[in-house]
Amino acid sequence: MPSFDEVLKEAGEFGRFQKRVFFLLSQTGITFSSLFASVVFLGRAPDNFWCRIPGAAELSEQCGWTLEDERNFTVLPLQLGNESVSGECKRLDVTWDTSVSCTSPLARYGNHSTGNLPLATCHDNWVYEQPHSSIISEYDLVCGNAWMLDLSQAILNLGFLAGAFILGYAADRYGRILIYLLSCLGVGICGIIVAFSPNFTVFLIFRFLQGMFGKGTWMTCYVLVTEIVGSDQRIVGIVIQIFFTMGIIILPGIAYLIPTWQGIQLAISLPNFLFLLYYWVVPESPRWLLTRKKGEKALKIMRNIAKHNGKFLSPHYSEITISNEEVSNPSFLDLVRTPQMRRNTLILMYAWFTSALIYQGLVMRLGIIGGNLYLDFFISGAVELPAAFLIIVTIDRIGRRLPFAMSNIVASIACLITAFLPEDIPWLKTTVATLGRLSITIAFEVVYLVNSELYPTTLRNFGVSLCSSLCDLGGIIAPFLLFRLAAIWLELPLIIFSILAAVCGLLVLLLPETKGISLPETVEDVEQL
Repeated sequence: MPSFDEVLKEAGEFGRFQKRVFFLLSQTGITFSSLFASVVFLGRAPDNFWCRIPGAAELSEQCGWTLEDERNFTVLPLQLGNESVSGECKRLDVTWDTSVSCTSPLARYGNHSTGNLPLATCHDNWVYEQPHSSIISEYDLVCGNAWMLDLSQAILNLGFLAGAFILGYAADRYGRILIYLLSCLGVGICGIIVAFSPNFTVFLIFRFLQGMFGKGTWMTCYVLVTEIVGSDQRIVGIVIQIFFTMGIIILPGIAYLIPTWQGIQLAISLPNFLFLLYYWVVPESPRWLLTRKKGEKALKIMRNIAKHNGKFLSPHYSEITISNEEVSNPSFLDLVRTPQMRRNTLILMYAWFTSALIYQGLVMRLGIIGGNLYLDFFISGAVELPAAFLIIVTIDRIGRRLPFAMSNIVASIACLITAFLPEDIPWLKTTVATLGRLSITIAFEVVYLVNSELYPTTLRNFGVSLCSSLCDLGGIIAPFLLFRLAAIWLELPLIIFSILAAVCGLLVLLLPETKGISLPETVEDVEQL
């Protein structure tokens, strides 16, 4: 009986069929990255808001004030009397009297400076010039509640983490395409509920669920694409990352054209329903079917692939070699039970954690400080585009391991140099930091490919999902690490990033080279790499 890779070679390793499936599934990268980075635009700081005084509605009705009049009469006196108080989080704690004059409601206090009048902290009842422009104005995430915006992003990352475990396990047990389609449905439905959440609690619950299903779509489509192409074509695992970057580049355009956060949320969520049409054009992974003792179904799909690729399978291909490995429900113990699997798993988990932590840390450091939010975000996404092209040029010539190690080492050196460059040459400091970001982006994209190539088919989706869950943990820790250490010394986070990247660069040299090697089908195959 021929092996799967032998049949795939005859059917076409990257023919018309695989190119079509690849292009269709790659669109998932655009929607997933839009979800990943959406908080930048969903949580835009409101341009102008203030704390409304108690009884302001009655006063406005009595005096015929517009919102601008109300602000001029109740907030500006506070600002004039105390320049350190903006009127956003504090208000004057006085009795407002319009019985004498609507144009001077503080007349009863005579010539007393408003700087000497008592103040009260504002707990609710804020007024926004654009009340539905972001979730900040929608749910009053200002002043003492500002930390809740960070919570919303942490909850999304927790959703990614849950999706990596739950849906990664489900895809190995029930099939890639089934979990992919269910995840797309979940992202769409939860996205709509998030857009129309009546309160912040409902918003958080369904943002968590959207994150969980979103991770399911991204990880499953990635594994599916990798499993239907030949060993020489697995570079598609890098090319698919370009679509992730495309989502980052497209997002500011969507946000610029749509003025409300609900509109942006719907724009990045609704396209997931279109992916349900893939039920009729994207088959189940033949590799996965073989591990589940479904050789006839796998062969039927292979004949269909050959037909679309303009090829014909030999008649004697009546059966394909099926893995003799006993298939069980995957668990973490399966990933660390044997020496090579254990080494690969621990190194890959560290690589995922480090890549995510440094990547998000450098993004936040370079940040979007002032200027044009939309243009700055677009440029920050465009910086990532060269990463995929550099990988494509090098990875099939010199292998996976060396670019993986070198990208981490370069990122380490760039972070270290940036930390000690003087502040009076900001252009050089920014340039070197950008080099660090480009390098860690390369490392981030290579780890996807290497991870999928170092696990057997029976454990591939679960292994990729479990290891990549450390990416979500790194994403949760990154802002706290960055801001806490920066409070001690501004450049201290860069020193930590440099150490983490250097250790990662050395560790990945211990991984086996997978260039041109068939995907392992069993744990025994991995042990022999």
